[in-house]
Amino acid sequence: MAETWQFQIRITVVPGLADALRAHGPYEGRDLLEALLQERNASLKCQFDAFAEYVEEAESAGRDRYPLYQWTKDTLDNPEKKAKYLKSFTVYVRGEEVYDRETADWLHARLSALAGKVGIESVSRFDTNPANNPQPPAGK
Repeated sequence: MAETWQFQIRITVVPGLADALRAHGPYEGRDLLEALLQERNASLKCQFDAFAEYVEEAESAGRDRYPLYQWTKDTLDNPEKKAKYLKSFTVYVRGEEVYDRETADWLHARLSALAGKVGIESVSRFDTNPANNPQPPAGK
């Protein structure tokens, strides 16, 4: 039986759109982007904010239970990486960060069509196949 992978779409946006998305503020083209996402019950989450939530959770629940704690904390504290991840957003569908191929294909095609028009710089697609993704560092 063939493996069935799930997928994730991420977008990188210009700083002005990133600020508007994070603060729920106005930005030309934001309404078009959000209308497209609503067609698939999708939303965006800033990767920097997701990293910050992970660090906060690890610090509350015990860092030893969070194998990526130090890497994530170091990333948040690095000004260049912070700037990168403040512009990077993960597409969630029905609250989930990974979803089926059909949904990912649809989102990728439509978001790619908006690239360069509403503040989207790039659109990336990832899958859950471990061979295609870096794995967490071994626990210490």
